[in-house]
Amino acid sequence: MFKNNSKSKFQLVFQIAEEYIRKGKVPCAVLGLIDINKNSYIAASGFKQIIPSKKIVNKNTIFDLASLTKVLFTTHQILKASSSGILDLDLPISKYVPDLCQYDYNSWERYVTLKQCLTHSTLFPAVEPIYTFGENPNTLKNYLLQKRWAKTNKVYSDINFILLGIVLERLNGIHIKDINTGYKFSFRPTKKNIASTEKCFWRNRIICGDVHDENSYALDGAGHAGLFGSVESILEFAYDMLKGNKITKTHQNLIKTKVYKNRSYGWEVSNKGWSGGNNCSKQTIGHTGFTGTGVWIDFKNGLAWTLLTNRVHPSRHVDSKIDEIRVKIGNKIIELFGNLK
Repeated sequence: MFKNNSKSKFQLVFQIAEEYIRKGKVPCAVLGLIDINKNSYIAASGFKQIIPSKKIVNKNTIFDLASLTKVLFTTHQILKASSSGILDLDLPISKYVPDLCQYDYNSWERYVTLKQCLTHSTLFPAVEPIYTFGENPNTLKNYLLQKRWAKTNKVYSDINFILLGIVLERLNGIHIKDINTGYKFSFRPTKKNIASTEKCFWRNRIICGDVHDENSYALDGAGHAGLFGSVESILEFAYDMLKGNKITKTHQNLIKTKVYKNRSYGWEVSNKGWSGGNNCSKQTIGHTGFTGTGVWIDFKNGLAWTLLTNRVHPSRHVDSKIDEIRVKIGNKIIELFGNLK
């Protein structure tokens, strides 16, 4: 349980983010910390928007979670379905999306399994500018399904999770944006109290309330990016992960165990030099998002934290030092709160 001086300790941690805000590296930051006893702290500072006008962030501000979509939504939904016996992770995607590469039943893409997509151990490329190939979401989705992909090295890939999102749509019989997240996350956020992201050269405007990721926007929703949420929603999710609520023991083991390199099912597992810092236990999982978001869950220490920034506002083409910020905050949290001090 957090002690009486925990609030002041938490402020010491948050001062790290505030320093980078003062330096102009990130416009704002919201930090949340929760322990296995459900004690929590949240702090916010900076501006959720700086152009065309300045707007102050607060603890309830909604952020574009970017690739946190992969773990907070897609991985969670796939593993829940697997735990219920609805999906078999060892089966190929084509079992659930039979029209995948439908003109060549011997294509390698048809043999890629759900497990390989979850663990980023496929031969798909990291990313593809799908949004440049047309304007109709359904056409773009089917282009992706019928494309014969050149084999690459095994890399962290958005394509893996776009395909998993299509699996979820087929499984549920509804659009991905209409699938119940189980938390207060949303693919369709209200236009109130949202942190702005980039001045997009493709859409020719500051993005606020629409997904930053171009492919997710063009596809009108996808499994790799597009979820919006607040710090409280993420802490609620992380607490359930710590406690094993709403998941089975098998589900929890899958997200904690390394499968390929430093990847478990969906999540990255603690490793040297990673975003969660070097002080956390080996029983820590985490994930980051391109817009400047991140979440980490340390099962041994009974702690979880999330850092939300809009580091791409107004441009991604700057050095925000987001990697430094994440590592320093992770190290400081375990230093001050590790082992439930």
